[in-house]
Amino acid sequence: MGPSDLILAAATGSVSLAICATLWAVAQRRAGDARAKGLEGQIDQLTAGAQAARASAEAFDCALVVVDDGVARLASGEEALAACVAAFDLEDDDPQALLEAMIAVDTDHARRLRALTEKGEACAFEARGPYGAVSVEGRAAGAQAWLRLTALAAGEAALPTAARLASFLDGQGDPAWIAAADGSVQWANKLWLEAVGAEDLSDAVARKLSLDPEADALAREAAESGERRETVKRITIGGRRRALKVRAAPLEGGDVAMSARDLTEAEDIREALKRHVAAHDETLNHIAEAVAIFSRDRRLAFHNSAFATLWALEPAWLAENPTHGEILDRLRQRRRLPETADYAGWKAGELARYESLKAQPDDLWSLPDGRTLRVVHQPHPLGGVLLLFSDITDELKLKSRYNAFIQVQQATLDKLNDAVAVFGSDGLMRLHNEAFAQFWNIPAADLEGAMDFEGVVERCLPRLHDTVFWSELKGRIADPDPKARAPASGEARTSDSRIVAWQSRPLPDGATLIAFADVTDTRRLESALADRENALAEAERLKREFVGNVSYELRTPLTTIIGYSELLERMGDALPERARSHLAAVRTAGSQLGRSIDDVLDIAAIDSGEIALEVADVRVCELLNETAERWARHAEAGQIDLIVDCEDDVGLIRGDPKRFAQVLDHLVENGVRQTPPQGKVTLTARRALGEVRISIADTGRGIPFHVQAHIFDRCRRC
Repeated sequence: MGPSDLILAAATGSVSLAICATLWAVAQRRAGDARAKGLEGQIDQLTAGAQAARASAEAFDCALVVVDDGVARLASGEEALAACVAAFDLEDDDPQALLEAMIAVDTDHARRLRALTEKGEACAFEARGPYGAVSVEGRAAGAQAWLRLTALAAGEAALPTAARLASFLDGQGDPAWIAAADGSVQWANKLWLEAVGAEDLSDAVARKLSLDPEADALAREAAESGERRETVKRITIGGRRRALKVRAAPLEGGDVAMSARDLTEAEDIREALKRHVAAHDETLNHIAEAVAIFSRDRRLAFHNSAFATLWALEPAWLAENPTHGEILDRLRQRRRLPETADYAGWKAGELARYESLKAQPDDLWSLPDGRTLRVVHQPHPLGGVLLLFSDITDELKLKSRYNAFIQVQQATLDKLNDAVAVFGSDGLMRLHNEAFAQFWNIPAADLEGAMDFEGVVERCLPRLHDTVFWSELKGRIADPDPKARAPASGEARTSDSRIVAWQSRPLPDGATLIAFADVTDTRRLESALADRENALAEAERLKREFVGNVSYELRTPLTTIIGYSELLERMGDALPERARSHLAAVRTAGSQLGRSIDDVLDIAAIDSGEIALEVADVRVCELLNETAERWARHAEAGQIDLIVDCEDDVGLIRGDPKRFAQVLDHLVENGVRQTPPQGKVTLTARRALGEVRISIADTGRGIPFHVQAHIFDRCRRC
């Protein structure tokens, strides 16, 4: 390669280098222009943003202050800063001086600002100066802290910020939330979140939680109508059924402010009151007295069933709540009110009771049908009048009877000879008769009124000095022990040697009856009677001994006479007819005398109570037949028919066969003796109505009428 080639190559290389350099410079120029244009755009954007930020800050009348490394400087809002400075009466519009003034006002402001700058914690508070208040909201951005300061007008100084308002609502005891027009939650306080079981608002929104569907419906209704709505709803919160008063108030922008006030206690009290009123009404319906309650407007507010029954008023008409005056008019038309000449005045007096607040005395109404009512007028605590009607007709009759009984009782006691006094458990004398005052020689005037037992004893001591006796008697009156108040009696001797019998008897009402009687003459008479009784007993004993001795002495020779007469009768024809007749008479008289002696001994045994019966079964027909056989010969001798009339169904009776036969022998003997020849004696036995009737009838002259009353007397011949 020659020099020219080298030069050409060098020139070509230089040109190429120049071209490349030119091209690179052009490219760099274009890139620089583009970068410059981009930077200019960013500068324009930043300028526009700064202007917009300043404009927005100024538009919302607030100042932005940035705090960097403890130094505050104004970012925007000079006019707003001037307003804030004026609230604290500062000379210069210096943000640093403003912060120091706010810290000086309240130490809590320093704590909040320190937490913002050192820990990045957001804050919101109001700082009050001498001439106004400043709202402070702080946020951290990187290493800087930004404060938005807003001067509050006079009417806005008392309004809390949104954060303070949220804290206030969180501190309330009831759930509160803001719902959209469709009822969905937009914001809620802590109690609402706890009630629905949400961690925070975002959790509640994500899970579409709701306190109650009806509360959401109430929010939609309030949003659509633009008016407040409220309702009481039972909602389960925390496992407990609670009564909440849900309120919905429309807000600007279409949202609805919701609140749920807990009325559980009030509703429980209201329900308890309803039950109490129902129980009260039910109780009044079960009492016998008629009850009517009239309200302030004098209309019937309540009545029990006894009221309708007492006045015979129609339940349907009473259900219309008639006025007091209408009820009085209807009762007057039916003649069920007391008769009065001036009904208008009487009615006005009854209705005038609504104007009195004091309890008034009871009235007595005498109705035309004879009933008497006690009427109680009582002001009602809720206004109006309560009327209570009691039918005291029976009570008045009973009281009248009681008073009459007391008068009869007093009159009866006054007629008694015994001295009677009644003492209550308190020792006071409640009742006494005239004989009591006379017995103890006490003037009647001294016993008037409620005299105690000690006073009575003091007046009785002059006649009966035994103080121990009076002490024991007092114990029977005042001692509450039932054993001490048991019935007791005894005797005491007075100072004039008279014998006084006393007795105490407890009465059902707790009182004690004490009775005194002078038994001196009675005791003397009893002594005389006792002596006479002893003498009679001795005479009776002597009589029994005499009868026994006489009977023994008579029976011994009588036995001999009867025995020899029977021996002589056995001789038969060896004796003349006249002698045999005399022997038969002797034996008959001896047998009769023997029976009489036996009767005397039986009577003596009966009188002394020593006779004993040997009870056994007795065949009635056999007894009658045996009796007839014993007396057949005597009846034949007297030409008398002896007839036995005994039916087969008579059967058996229980008794002493010997004594039955003895009784029948006496009756048949008397019938045979009293019946003339050609007469008859009939022995009859009949069974009827569980008994057996035995009769001995004869055709003799009978027993005279004047003697019939004495047929059972001793030693009386008929």
